[in-house]
Amino acid sequence: MHSVSSFSSSPKMDQQVSFVLLFILFTGGYSLQCNLCIQNLTGSCEETTVTCPSGFSQCMSSKFKITGTSVNMKIKSCALPNDCQTGNVNLGTVKISSLCCNTDLCNIQDAPDPSSTPNGKQCYSCNGPDCSNVLSCSGNEDYCIKATGNIGGMSTTLKGCASKSVCDAATSIPNLVDVTCCQGNLCNSAKSFTQSLMLLLLPLFSYTLFH
Repeated sequence: MHSVSSFSSSPKMDQQVSFVLLFILFTGGYSLQCNLCIQNLTGSCEETTVTCPSGFSQCMSSKFKITGTSVNMKIKSCALPNDCQTGNVNLGTVKISSLCCNTDLCNIQDAPDPSSTPNGKQCYSCNGPDCSNVLSCSGNEDYCIKATGNIGGMSTTLKGCASKSVCDAATSIPNLVDVTCCQGNLCNSAKSFTQSLMLLLLPLFSYTLFH
């Protein structure tokens, strides 16, 4: 992994990265054991073995990359069975790939790098308050996704490309509502939004993992 100690966030990056946090924290019950690794932005991550809480019956390995930077993070943890699916999501500045499995320590393998091979499909994505950006989808990202985050009465919209399995899993993530996926170029509309999702989700980060 590259060192990214010089990386500084922007509101646009905050909005994208916070979706990653939401996606990871809620996708990840017998005594299944999984590798645990929550890598920080300096590239540091020491993998450990954990016994999953009751109900967490899958191991997850995810990787996300912020395009145009050297940020390339991996995260491994336990996962709830309905909230973890092998697949990809592309929000334009952030690309995520995930692998899920259900045997002890099966997530020792890193998730593959997010695909960069265009597949000819296009969806809208958000750049700051503007959600009219046209995004070229990659790999198996055959669907356009649109979702609303709602915490404490504040909401924001996220848009991009996704594989169907990610769309299916995202519908059960707490605080992420009105998740819709569609097929067809630019089917997820171009409406803008104003709130920063980072402001909505940061209070959850230290509270929700394995809660």
